[in-house]
Formats: sequence, C-alpha cells, structure tokens
Amino acid sequence: MRRPWRRLTALAAGVLLLSGCGFRGAYSFSLPGGADLGEDPYTVQVEFLDVLDLVQQSAVRVADVPVGRVEKVTLDDDWTAVVTLTVNGDVELPSNAVAAIQQSSLLGEKYVELAAPGNEEPEGRLDDGALIPLERTNRNVEVEELLGALSLVLNGGGLAQLQTINQELGQALEGRESKIRDTLSELDTFIGGLDEQKAEINRALDSANRLASTLADRTATLETALDTIGPGLDVINEQRDLLVSMLESLARLGDVGTRVIRQSAANTVEDLTLLQPILTQLAAAGPDLAGSLQLLISYPFPDSSLSALNYRKAQTGGYALFTNMTATLDFDLSRLLCRYVIDPTSGALEELDPQDVAGDECGVAGTPPGNQRRPSSGGDGSSTSSTFTVPTLPDDVVQLPGADSVTGTPGLPQFPGVEVP
Repeated sequence: MRRPWRRLTALAAGVLLLSGCGFRGAYSFSLPGGADLGEDPYTVQVEFLDVLDLVQQSAVRVADVPVGRVEKVTLDDDWTAVVTLTVNGDVELPSNAVAAIQQSSLLGEKYVELAAPGNEEPEGRLDDGALIPLERTNRNVEVEELLGALSLVLNGGGLAQLQTINQELGQALEGRESKIRDTLSELDTFIGGLDEQKAEINRALDSANRLASTLADRTATLETALDTIGPGLDVINEQRDLLVSMLESLARLGDVGTRVIRQSAANTVEDLTLLQPILTQLAAAGPDLAGSLQLLISYPFPDSSLSALNYRKAQTGGYALFTNMTATLDFDLSRLLCRYVIDPTSGALEELDPQDVAGDECGVAGTPPGNQRRPSSGGDGSSTSSTFTVPTLPDDVVQLPGADSVTGTPGLPQFPGVEVP
C-alpha cells in the first residue's frame, strides 16, 4: 500500500515542479544545432500581417547566419501577429531594421530574417524590448500560392487566350515585316533621342516641380484671385448684350471701311503716284533741310551758337544779349577826335596811343594832321591853348539831363572840353 502512495506523491511533486518552472512541453528542452545566444541576449518584438506556419524555436538569421530564435507567436487585438525574438547580444542592428519571414528551401522550414533597411540610411541601434512595426515587415511567396496562380493559367485561365493572341499577332504582322522593321528603327531613334536629351528632360521636370511648388505656396493668392474674379465675370455677363452690340457695330464698321477702300483704291494709288516725285525731291533735300532747320528757329544765329548766347550785365547797369563777343562803345567825341587822325598820305584812319596825346587837351582845328593838339608858347613863356570847334547842325536844340530849361544852343549837345559856337 505504501508503494502506490509513494508513486502518486512523486508524480504530483513532479507535476508541480514542472508547472512552476513554466514547462512548455518539447519546447522547454534545449535542442542541439540551435543558434548561440551568448551571455547577454536581448528581446525584440516583430509585427507580421501573416506568419504562415512559423512556429516557436524557429531560427532568426542575419545575412543567412543564425543569431537567435523565435520565443513565441501571439495574436494582437487588431488581428496582427506579434512574434517575440531572442537575439544574440553581440549582434548590432539599426533601430530601423526590417524583418521578413523566409524559407530555407522549397519545402524547408520557415525562419525570420533581420536586416538593415535597403531604401534608407541606418539609424540608431536596436535595443532590448524594441518593436519592429508592421510597415517594416514582409514575407516570401508560398509555394502553395505560386502553384495556385499557375493552376489558374493552366486550367481554363489565360493560356488558351495566349494561343489566340499569338495567332492574331502573326496574321497582323504577315507581309508587313519591312514596315515593322522601319517602325522599330524609328522607335529606336526616338528612344535614343530621348536618352540624349535626358538632362534637358530632367531640367524641364525640375522646373515644372519648382513651378508646382510656387503655385502651392501661393494657393491662398490664387484662391483670392479666383474669388475676386467672380464679380468681374458677373459684370461681363450682365453687359453681354452691350458687348455683342459693340462687336456687331465693329463688324459693320469693317464692312464700310472695306467698301470705302475698294471704291477709293484707284484714286489713292493715283495720289500716291503723283506724290512720289515730291517725296523723292524731299528725300533728296533731306540733308539740306535738316541743316536749314538749325538756322530757322535761332535766326540769325545757328543753333550751335545758342550755348554761347548769354545775358551779361553791361557797364551802364543794363542787360544785353551777346554771342561770344564783348564790345565797348565810346561816344565821347573829344576822345574820338583826339585819338583818331587821318594819314595825309594814304587817307587811312589811324589810332593814336594815349601817350602821344599831349595832356588831356583835345586836338586843335587845322589841316590834317593839324587837328591834333599842339602846345604853343606865349610871349610870357606860358602855353596857350584853343578849343576844338565843330560845325553846328541846323535846328538842333538840346536839353541837357538835369536842366530845368533848354540850356543848349542849336547844334551838337554840349560835351566837356568842347565848345560849340
């Protein structure tokens, strides 16, 4: 009696021991040939849309080298499969690593392949407890799926249609081999031209992209313009009848103009023919006409001298208009008659130097050149002088400036040093 009880007690103790240690059947035993997890492995969770027939203890590989194993496969609340992996701690993977379910051979086992992303730069490091999301996972094509797709083609699928297409294509190309060859040659030339202009095409696409970006940045402005143009279109729609009437009137004006031109064409041509000689002579006189215009406006001075015309203040206090000249006019007769003499030999008018004139006295009357003042000695040794006289002009009575009455005598106006008889 004691022996059966001992056996039952040992069996119960073994069951409790196994249940307390998390016994999972055959998966709890270490099998030979598995991956070396090292002393400090880390755990990674991977989401898959379909894990196929992936099971626990399946291999985890990096570059086809075993680096871990599958610990468990669970189903998430959103019907996504979550696979927990244990990876050797010496294996470094980026935080954006990708995962895929692969098959070792056509009928081989499934395993999980980990790798760096192929379409972007690796970032960070995959740490313990990291999650590889669903968008970075994939699986291979199953043999069953491949055979099923092939059966659709073979069993009443598109295989019979391929034979029909082949026959129709042969009939269409029969007798047109040369044209098809020429077409292919032209297509090859066209493709070659596109390849040579690849840079220009890329530049055009880049320009179109920049234009699209500019339009996208100015979407608000375009919307405002489209909203603003609505009232303008409404005004044009309201004035549609007026616009139509204006266009009809313009059409009638065109008809009238055409009729007038047709009726007056002969007269217009004749007038132009008669005008041709005039225009020819006018063109021939063009240079002279252009030159005469320089003198026409600024007569008597050419326009080239206008820059030299200046208003200058005269010595008397007034203003005068000069053109590149400076003149001093002296109307003092005593100075004129004293400084200018007539050469008795040649009869020419000569100007005397101021030092040749004796003192401030004017010249004396006499036969030329005796009209020049000559000093004469008196009996007492003193010099005597006589004044120069000029003939009077009849009926010439002059009132000197500042006088209250006529103080002059008939003849010339009185000048200092000049006596008028």
